[in-house]
Parts: sequence; structure tokens; C-alpha cells
Amino acid sequence: MANQTEIRQQITNQIIDSLTNVKLPPWRKPWSNDPNAGPNTSLSTGESYRGINQLILQLSASRQEFQSKWWGTFNQINNCGASVRKGQKATKIILWKPIKRQRHNEQGKEVNDSFLVMREFCVFNAEQTTGLDQFQVGFAQPNEDTSESYDNADAVIEATNADIRYGGNAAFYTPQQDFIQCPFRHQFHSPELFYETMFHELTHWTESPERLNWDRANGGYAMGELIAEIGSCFMMGELGLPTADNMDNHAAYVKSWLKGMSDDPKFIFRAAAQATKAVDYLLSFSRSAEPVEVEAEEVPF
Repeated sequence: MANQTEIRQQITNQIIDSLTNVKLPPWRKPWSNDPNAGPNTSLSTGESYRGINQLILQLSASRQEFQSKWWGTFNQINNCGASVRKGQKATKIILWKPIKRQRHNEQGKEVNDSFLVMREFCVFNAEQTTGLDQFQVGFAQPNEDTSESYDNADAVIEATNADIRYGGNAAFYTPQQDFIQCPFRHQFHSPELFYETMFHELTHWTESPERLNWDRANGGYAMGELIAEIGSCFMMGELGLPTADNMDNHAAYVKSWLKGMSDDPKFIFRAAAQATKAVDYLLSFSRSAEPVEVEAEEVPF
């Protein structure tokens, strides 16, 4: 069984390979508008996978050309009255398992404590099964009207009450004055490019000490841009909007991302975890959600 360092390194190597040899990185996918396409989702909970697991599953889906967003364990699939086809290989994702222990504090007193251990477990895509036709792309009629997704995206942006100033030819967030500058939407080649840019800057907006107070863990500027890039793509997926099918706006950062991942196998884990927290935070303004908390997958390590 692989240890935690080996698991991180294996996953990091896959993402490095994707950034080096594949047209799009694993967080960037031009989703179709089919109800069974979108961010990778658990069959058992109906919730999108979070953090690094979203990237792992996207890598696997890309390699195997899966279109369905639905994944489940062998038992979960059986519980749905379906079965995994013979010869299908599982995709390994990670789970943080709490381990309880006793230790002595600074006063020498014995206290209860716990820590988290990374473990792998196996899932299969709906396209690797028989009996889950309803979870496959093409089963239901796609929604051709994207106006609802645009309206939802506008509502998310407005609900944050961020100071957004439109005009000019550049998009950026300035932490000193705490505002976002963005060109008018008619200046973008498509509505999706506008929203992708806006959510990139809104992800940066969450880094303020008054909000999520990002921990870039010595990743510096490259880490910040990677968090914003992944956060933007996660937001687009959550709202049913496709990302652009190129990396033109972020190509300059790829080399620094590759170096960060090569130097530290925790780099991509931290970026994906922080991006997930940023998405939760941004959505919390417009959804009935509980306050953003650090979940097991997001614990610094």
C-alpha cells in the first residue's frame, strides 16, 4: 500500500504530465449542457467531489473519454441495482480518515487528540457499468437555454457585494484598495470568457485577511494564480457554464506551476483545497449554506 508521500507524488506526476502533454489541464473542461455532464459528482450523495479529488477524476475521465459526471464505489453501484462491467479498472481517489490518539500536552497531562491520515479508495464512472443508463450523457434532453445559467452567475456575483469597477482593458484585483477592475462584458469574445475572468478575480478577492486569508504555503505569486485559475473553473462548473477550451490567458504561468509541483508534491493539493474553499465562500452569499469550514480534504498538510 502506498504511503501518503507516495500518493501525493503519484497524483502530482499525473497532473504534471497533463499540463505538459495535454491540451487542457485537468481543472479546465468545456462542459456540455447535458444534465449528466459537469463537475464530477458522487452517486451516493449527489454532491460534487472537492479539491484534489475533482482533479483526479477529471484526469481519469479525460484519459478514458468518459462524459458522465457520475462516480461511485463498487458497493454504491450495486446498491443502485447496477453492476461494474467485467474488466473495468477503478480510479483511486483520496479520503482523509481521522485517527484518535492520546498524547501529553505541555503540562505533561494526558489528553485526547486526533490526526488525519490519507487513504485511497476506488470509484467507477457510470460509463463503466450496466444498469445506470439514466446517469449517462444523452439519456435526458439537454437544456439548450443558457440564459438561466447566466442569470445564476450574475446573482452569485451580485450577492458578494464585492467592489467591482467596469471599464478599461485589463482585469485585476487590487488588495490594497480591495476592488476588482474588469472590462465591460461586451468587450469579451463570449459571455463565458467574461464570467471566467470575473470568477478568477473574485477568487483572488477571497484572499483578503478579512475573508479567507489565503495561506499560499511558500507558493508565492504562482500559487495565487493557480488558486484563482482552479477556483474560476470550479465556479464555472458549479454554475453549468463551460470554460474556454484554451489556456491563452494563463500560458505564462504554466512553467511556474510545473516548477511548484515538481519542487513540492503538496503544491497542487494546497491550491485545489484553497480553490474549493474560495468557491464555497463565494457561493455562500447567494445560497442557504452553512459558514465555510475547513473539511477533512482541505486540512493543511
